Amino acid sequence: MVVCGDDALAHRLAAELRDVYGERVTLVVPSAREPHRPRIPPPSRALDRATALLGRVSAAMTRTGPLPPEAPADGTSEVPEETVRILESAQPDDVALSEAGVAGAEALALVYDDDELNIHAALRARRLNPRLRLVIRLYNRKLGQHLEELLDQAAAVAAQGAGEAGGASDDDDSGIDASTTVLSDADTVAPALAATAVAGTSKVIEADGLLLRAVERTPVPPGRPGDPGLCTLALLSASASDPAAAAHPADAPRPAAGDEGPVLLPDDAAAAEAVGCGTVVLETVSYTGRPVRRRGLRGRGAPLASLFSRRLRWSLAGVVGAVLALAVASWITIGENPVHAAYLTLLDLFAINDPAIDAPLPRKILQLLSGLTGLLLLPVLVAAAFEGLGTFRSASALRRPPRGLSGHVVLLGLGKVGTRVLARLHEMGIPVVCIEADPEARGIALARRLRVPTVLGDVTQEGVLEGAMIERAAGLLALTSEDTTNLEAALYARSVKPQLRVTLRLFDDGFATAVYRTLRAAHPRALTRSRSTSFLAAPAFAGAMMGRQILGAIPVERRVLLVARVEVRGHAALEGRTVGEVLRPGWLRVLAVDTSAPDDPEPATAAVPPPEQEREPAHLVHELGNDYVLRPQDRVLLVATRQALGELHSRRSRPVGAGARR
Repeated sequence: MVVCGDDALAHRLAAELRDVYGERVTLVVPSAREPHRPRIPPPSRALDRATALLGRVSAAMTRTGPLPPEAPADGTSEVPEETVRILESAQPDDVALSEAGVAGAEALALVYDDDELNIHAALRARRLNPRLRLVIRLYNRKLGQHLEELLDQAAAVAAQGAGEAGGASDDDDSGIDASTTVLSDADTVAPALAATAVAGTSKVIEADGLLLRAVERTPVPPGRPGDPGLCTLALLSASASDPAAAAHPADAPRPAAGDEGPVLLPDDAAAAEAVGCGTVVLETVSYTGRPVRRRGLRGRGAPLASLFSRRLRWSLAGVVGAVLALAVASWITIGENPVHAAYLTLLDLFAINDPAIDAPLPRKILQLLSGLTGLLLLPVLVAAAFEGLGTFRSASALRRPPRGLSGHVVLLGLGKVGTRVLARLHEMGIPVVCIEADPEARGIALARRLRVPTVLGDVTQEGVLEGAMIERAAGLLALTSEDTTNLEAALYARSVKPQLRVTLRLFDDGFATAVYRTLRAAHPRALTRSRSTSFLAAPAFAGAMMGRQILGAIPVERRVLLVARVEVRGHAALEGRTVGEVLRPGWLRVLAVDTSAPDDPEPATAAVPPPEQEREPAHLVHELGNDYVLRPQDRVLLVATRQALGELHSRRSRPVGAGARR
């Protein structure tokens, strides 16, 4: 495996491939001496600055001891040189890719924080090795779809040409997967980050026509049975009131006695016997959300209510009613044709008709009333013009938080991750107020288009959080790339509202542990959660490199459960076994089975699954029963730890003729 990158995700991904899947990895970085992390201080400086910032809560400082100089909790912050080959190269050019062994590699991940650089490297790599499996990090979704089609087509043409030139048989390429997968770390972690913003909002995963969500349940009193939902994903630790408490190695199957970590994927008996601890259960839900209400000038047309105020609309309606009354009166009193009577009324209204000097008295009175109505109509039209112009001008301006707003989520940072989280929160119908220091940030345009209230300013300055009405907010999402900035915002927000729910984006695990312990000691009843973008995104990128489709990650404290769609064919641990036999408590569990494939698929169509929209929803396990035998053509929806998925892939039986791993 070859990983090319210039930030934390590259290191996390290399460690994931090495530790979980046991792969040989070549890591290509601009400099092996740099940590390639987001803009945070080194570990020692981070702890020093954390101590200074956390001094604001001095009552809890004495309870935060120094951290041991051991590896971080998830074991992926640093990549030892003796287990992963590290290659220094400023650019992923042909020379660097050749030296990294792309010609004989099985998969290549391009995770630079530059879309253009990743695209250029992908084109070079596809030319050097048409059989290479590519995983590309791109923020632009539409461009990513076109790039996938282009590179897959290039691989197919190259493979066809090589087969015709060399006379290779189909068996020679049966084990080759030269697919291209484009992923965005921001899209991968956005659901998990948005889920922590509001209590009751859970981690939602959509797969095979099913909508599943993981829900955290509070401890059930003894003697009262709890609702396990579809299945119990985890038994939370003693600090179940704060799902960010765990600082243990990620994805341990079962914590040792006395450990405070969660128990992942317990069996039904263990879940039933668990008393006094919180749980994470999986539920199936039907789509009940309503479409987001369009405001302002978005959409195909601007409604009347968005252009003009209510008072102006009533004034305009009154004038129109008066005109109609005058037209009817002219028709009745003078005896004119209704259409002609309305025409004369409009001429009198706009003062372009001849004076009715020799006309009967009723006609004179109606002309005077029409002229008076015309005078009243003039200011109404002027006001309508100004209000409409103001509405169009304000459409391009950032909206200020309205008065009386409460129960909203304050989103700090509108970078790549913050932009995706903002879109998720808007889709879920959650009120949001954004804070961004850079007026040219990536998410400003989205906030303007969605008419989301936004405060421009440095959150470390006085009055910025107050401008976002933090004292009336339900939660704070601090998603900037600066650990210390996120911490400072959380501390100040807690000083304003001690019970505020806070979610911090923190990269350094040692720093996150110190932050959590102190905040928990100072505010034991408030929820504090920490999330690392690279930590949550690395499993999805690693899964794509291994040739599987990972649909989502479910954070359980500071561990991660992965939901993946796996083809049964070729997996000795799945094929021919019952659903009950596949279950391994603490490691792996089958959630649903897609049985839409025929029993004897034709060879021409077996490799091409039907489109997602044409498939019937997968059958949940409780619908099929634990005695259902998995067929080779079935697809299963699994929830497992990262180690379990790695073991499942390593034990997969390879087709005859596929040859050894390249």
